[in-house]
Amino acid sequence: MLFHKKIFFLFSGMKKTVSQLLERKGGLPVSMLTAYDYHTACTIDEAGIDMILVGDSLGNVMLGYENTLAVTVDDMIHHGKAVCRGAKNAFVVIDMPFMSYQTSVYDAVANAGRIMKETNCQAVKMEGGAEYADRIKAIVQAGIPVVAHIGLTPQSVNTLGGYKVQGKTLDDAKKILDDAKEVVKAGAFAVTLECVPEALAKKITESIDAITIGIGAGRYCDGQVLVYQDMLGYTDGFSPKFVKKYTSLHDIMLKAFREYKEECEQRVFPSDDNVFAISDEVLAKLY
Repeated sequence: MLFHKKIFFLFSGMKKTVSQLLERKGGLPVSMLTAYDYHTACTIDEAGIDMILVGDSLGNVMLGYENTLAVTVDDMIHHGKAVCRGAKNAFVVIDMPFMSYQTSVYDAVANAGRIMKETNCQAVKMEGGAEYADRIKAIVQAGIPVVAHIGLTPQSVNTLGGYKVQGKTLDDAKKILDDAKEVVKAGAFAVTLECVPEALAKKITESIDAITIGIGAGRYCDGQVLVYQDMLGYTDGFSPKFVKKYTSLHDIMLKAFREYKEECEQRVFPSDDNVFAISDEVLAKLY
């Protein structure tokens, strides 16, 4: 029994792999959260979350951009390095930002290779469906696992006419289902489904061998992903319908910041517990 416990301990501390995630297809759902820095990645990893996404959403939540379009490969690598240093067990996926793969197959492979080589991540994620199947195929052939992303694709926000649910009409639903099949055929081991009707996500999940990871795609995907700032209630602004707030970190932080400000102004902080002493003898010799 002791031997088996040791083996379990060794394997429970190992980095998750593509094959292990694929084994979860139709079984125990996969958990995934975003992270953009070392300490958050450490905490998410400690919690036992299966996958971490270094999303180009960092443009919104970390850099203050209006959308994700201004995010660069260098941005992704900078934040990705930090996350990968903190994630000992979780499978780390890094987004390929806008115009890092759209221009050509060569650019797609070169940028994917650079991201993986410089960050030590386990996979890259690409937005888009069948139109980028050739990029996915080439990246996978280069030895880099790919997570596809279909449905609402934020990098195409200007084409889509805003952030809204996709696949509500028959033609749109067929297009998304076809996209899912094509990206898996090209080699994607996972498909992110964003803001699509639950029934469509269920149909896609049942139609492909890859795992599906939903964000605003209902209860029947093989896994779920959320932006960690959203689920922690990090801001008091707009929150999408698909987000569940597990706490209100904004309120906790705001209360602490205000208390700190007040104690600084009233000279309550620092207190005796926060200062260093010097002996009267030493002090006397200073004069």
